[in-house]
Amino acid sequence: MPDTRPGIRFDEEGVCFPCLREEEKNNIDWESRYEELKKLCDKYRGTNGDDYDCMIAVSGGKDSHFQVYVFKELLKMNPLLVSVEDNFPMTNAGQHNFKNISEAFGCDIISIKPNIKLQKHLMRKTFEKFGKPTWHIDRLIYTYPIHMAIKFNIPFLVYGENISFEYGGEDAVDTYSAIDQIENGVASDIQWDELLDENITVKDLSLLKAASKEEMQKAKLEPIYLSYFMRWNDIKNYTIAKKYGFRDLTNEWDREHHIESFYQVDSLAYIVHSWMKYPKFGHATATDASCRFIKIGKLTREKAIQLVKERDHKLDQRSAKEFCDFLGYSTKQFYDIVDKFYNRDLFEQDPQTSEWKLKNPIWKQ
Repeated sequence: MPDTRPGIRFDEEGVCFPCLREEEKNNIDWESRYEELKKLCDKYRGTNGDDYDCMIAVSGGKDSHFQVYVFKELLKMNPLLVSVEDNFPMTNAGQHNFKNISEAFGCDIISIKPNIKLQKHLMRKTFEKFGKPTWHIDRLIYTYPIHMAIKFNIPFLVYGENISFEYGGEDAVDTYSAIDQIENGVASDIQWDELLDENITVKDLSLLKAASKEEMQKAKLEPIYLSYFMRWNDIKNYTIAKKYGFRDLTNEWDREHHIESFYQVDSLAYIVHSWMKYPKFGHATATDASCRFIKIGKLTREKAIQLVKERDHKLDQRSAKEFCDFLGYSTKQFYDIVDKFYNRDLFEQDPQTSEWKLKNPIWKQ
C-alpha cells in the first residue's frame, strides 16, 4: 500500500498500521467480545414489541450476507434490512444477490432508488469537479440508514467493518460505535454551494444531509460495527455468504482492474468510482484487494506486486462504457475528465501515446 492512500500510516520499519493491527488482533479475546454483542442483542431484543429488533445496512454483497447470517441465524434477532440501490444496470449476480439476501434469511428489505434525473446531474458535477462520480450514492449509503432508523424507531443499527480501522484512515479507532462513521472520508461532506444550480435544489439534497449527533442521541441510536465483535475476514465472509446462495462474478465478468470476483459485484458502472483512486493516488482496486489478502495471509507480497502491475491501471472497459452511456459522455469526454485528475507528482504522460505511467512503480524499486 503506497503512502498516498489518504490517512494511511506506517511504523519505522515501513509496516502499515492495518497490518500491525491484524497482528494485534491475535491478542484480542474474541469470545469475550462476542459475549458483549450477545448482551447488546438482549438489550434491544423485543424492545419494539413484535416489530424489528435491529436494522442492518446492506447491499446484497458478501459482507451483507455475512452480517445478516450473524444476526438472524446465530443471534436469533429479527432485523429490518435497509439498502440504497443506484440506477446503474445491475449484473446478473447483483440482481440475484439482492433477492437472495431476503429469501435466504427471511428478512424484509426497505430500499431506495434515487431520483434518476438528480443522480445524473449530481454524478456529472461531482465527477467533473472532484473525480468522485458516485459520491451521491456513497453519501446515501451512510445517511439513509440513519434516517430510516430514526423514522422506524429502531435504535440498534448494524454496519459491517470499520473501514478506517481495518484498511487505514484518519479516524482509525478500535471502537464498536459507528456514530462517527460519516467522518471516515468515503462520503465526506461537499459544501452545498458546490452542488446547487438550476437543476439541483436544497430540497433535492435532503436525504444527503447527515443526522446530527443531537438527533441521533435524541433517538437513542446505537449504531455499531460488527467488525469490533467478530474478527473481520473477507475470505471467511465470502465462504459463508456462498453457503447461503451468494453469487460472485465467476463466468459472468472478468473485470480488468480487479484481481478477484467478489468485491463490488452489484452494478456495471459503479466501479469506475473505485478506479478513480488510481489517477489521484497511484493505486486502485487491485492494490486494495492484494493488500487485504496479504494482511490475512492469503497472498504473498511478490505475487501481489505482479497482480498490481498487470491490473491496477486497467480501467475496465465494459464498466467505462456503461458509465458513459448512463451519463451521456463520449469516450473522449470521459477520458478528458479523467486526465485532469492524474497526479503529476506520481505520473508522467508519454508524449507519443498520451498514456500515463507511474514514475516510481513498486515493481521497479
